[in-house]
Amino acid sequence: VQLVESGGGLVQPGGSLRLSCAASGFTFSSALMSWHRRAPGKERELVASITSGGTITNYKHSVKGRFTISRDNAKNTVYLQMNSLKPEDTAVYYCRSVYGAFGSWGQGTQVTVSS
Repeated sequence: VQLVESGGGLVQPGGSLRLSCAASGFTFSSALMSWHRRAPGKERELVASITSGGTITNYKHSVKGRFTISRDNAKNTVYLQMNSLKPEDTAVYYCRSVYGAFGSWGQGTQVTVSS
């Protein structure tokens, strides 16, 4: 299993970023996918999740209306569109897959929101 995140970077408050997570090594279309983040000095937390068919999504309360999780099963990729970014969104963002009894993590991508 391999999960490779990309799309992080430095952005000003109010800006946008789109994270991507390219998956391989398992049946992506059958996996629950999610994005998590770990801010400095804090525990890792769930940001958003999406079911295998993409029909059900869930979000951390503080990102609802600003972040959108989506997936393209033909490309084995899950996305996190982040709009109206705030300094408190600064964190390392991780992609996670859950396929059957197996869960895997990506290596993470840094998102920094600062002026």
